[in-house]
Amino acid sequence: MEQKKNRSSKRLFILSLTAIGVVFGDIGTSPLYAVRECFFGEFGVDPTELNIMGALSLIFWALILVISIKYLIIILRADNDGEGGILALMELVIHKKKNKRRFVILAMGLFGAALLYGDGMITPAISVLSAVEGLKIVTPLFEPYVIMITLVILLGLFLFQKRGTKGVGIVFGPLILLWFITIALLGVNSILKTPGILWAINPYYAFEFFKLHHFHGIFILGAVFLVVTGGEALYADIGHFGKKPIRLGWFSVVLPCLVMNYFGQGALMLRSPELALNPFYHLAPSWGLIPLVIIATIASVIASQAVITGAYSLTLQALQLGFLPRLTVTHTSENEEGQIYMPQVNWILFIGTISLVLLFKSSGNLAAAYGVAVTTTMVITTLLAFIAMRKLWHWRFSIAIAITLILLVIDFSFFFANIDKIPDGGWFPLVIAGSIYLIMTTWYKGRRILNVQLTKIMEPIDSFIKKINEEDIQRVSGTAIYFTRTFDRVPTALIHNLKHNKVIHEQIIVLSVQFKSTPRIPMEKRLTLSNLGAGFYSAQINYGFMDRTNIPQAIDLIKNKGVKIETSQLSYFLGRETLIVNGKMGMPVWRETIFAILSRNAQRATRYFKLPAEKVFEVGTNIEI
Repeated sequence: MEQKKNRSSKRLFILSLTAIGVVFGDIGTSPLYAVRECFFGEFGVDPTELNIMGALSLIFWALILVISIKYLIIILRADNDGEGGILALMELVIHKKKNKRRFVILAMGLFGAALLYGDGMITPAISVLSAVEGLKIVTPLFEPYVIMITLVILLGLFLFQKRGTKGVGIVFGPLILLWFITIALLGVNSILKTPGILWAINPYYAFEFFKLHHFHGIFILGAVFLVVTGGEALYADIGHFGKKPIRLGWFSVVLPCLVMNYFGQGALMLRSPELALNPFYHLAPSWGLIPLVIIATIASVIASQAVITGAYSLTLQALQLGFLPRLTVTHTSENEEGQIYMPQVNWILFIGTISLVLLFKSSGNLAAAYGVAVTTTMVITTLLAFIAMRKLWHWRFSIAIAITLILLVIDFSFFFANIDKIPDGGWFPLVIAGSIYLIMTTWYKGRRILNVQLTKIMEPIDSFIKKINEEDIQRVSGTAIYFTRTFDRVPTALIHNLKHNKVIHEQIIVLSVQFKSTPRIPMEKRLTLSNLGAGFYSAQINYGFMDRTNIPQAIDLIKNKGVKIETSQLSYFLGRETLIVNGKMGMPVWRETIFAILSRNAQRATRYFKLPAEKVFEVGTNIEI
């Protein structure tokens, strides 16, 4: 028992350390720019004693209320079989019946997910740029080269993605831990010189701040919000690490270190208000500036790495739940399901990130684009969590509505504080989110309508088998696997093959691949097999939205059910529809055109399902939409 307890404690320590490196990178680099934006942002206030104490009080209570209570204590309870994130939460609470309530939940979940792609572009840009800007404090000679250095670092970061994080993942935790220890020591050193800053823990100063600035104080929350922008990452990564390591890492390391650094910056400004232009780097002695810039840049790269890989996981979920067309998915680790690389997503994020750096040119300007997307996602997460409180946890309505209203007051305060950023850059993540939401909804609706149309022209499989038995159809040796969306109907590829070649195989398996709303399905529960007679079988392979698809592995499951399949005589038949747009589909022609383009550029099923190319036959069908 003692050894088992020690192993459990050791595993918890390792997971917590790794979580610090992956989960908290985004929120951990906020000290680089968050405090500065309170005083030198568009709506910044003068660095007077009351303003400094008030801003620090707001920062402290934002970390407590939003991260510690909302996400770490409440939202993390809403895991979908151990997986988190807004799409996992949406699938957890969505109504199975097709009604207006289901549509509203679906729309909220998809738009919330789409907003996170904007965050995936802004985080690398603002983190790396703000870290490199520290060179300007070392010497003004670096100023003309800041953007160029940032672009080079970002290019290297995105080029590295295809190699996977397996080789360097182990060192992420210690490096980010070094970052947190460094910023904590800098903060403590400053606090010891001006310990009075600790009184900012008292929420009285936050109230006095609003009392002094009235409505203008709301806009300062737009800068304060920068300290909690990594909240959604905490929830999305519970599938990789579990709840306990994330909570332990936050309360034992991350929260104390962040608070010490933020208060250290406040103490510095109380002593020297003129240093508010960049209080983070001025915490360091002159000899420590260059090492601090290096450590900050490494931390920013790691934070960006976590956001980018998070975008891959989000895309994979959306893809396998049917909200995006098939994209190239490369698994960079044989052992870790979550370690993937998606080249199309990677380079779209790269183009967006580089565009942001070139467009805004400084982390201060980029802060104007930051916040709008994340606050909107946080509001949606709170609303979906209310459904979880009632539907899953069975909390009393009075308790659920009270907690939700408190959280919504906080969320909407930050939301309205960020609304003013839209003209100055907040439009960028909204345009990205709107575009991705359009793609998701167009693909989802288009596939549903297309499936209905295909079902109309597909013959029921029972009557087809009956006709095969009655007619003298020549059958050839071997097994043919025909892919279908609806396993009770005859695949169009089978109909066309019989029509043109006048033969069918002696053994035919009609295979349907289904992705369920749970993250993972155990191997022993994946296959449903029915013997239809006359050499026909109906098989359904079920995957969770985080499972790795592998059809050859699924064939082994069918063999284990007693079906004799000779691999050398096995052929795969795939149907491939060529869509002809003419306005018959029920969507506007422009959306049908988008759907047709997406369908045409989707990854071939041969590669996506890892089928041996030499055994695959594609049968094309023209369909008017």
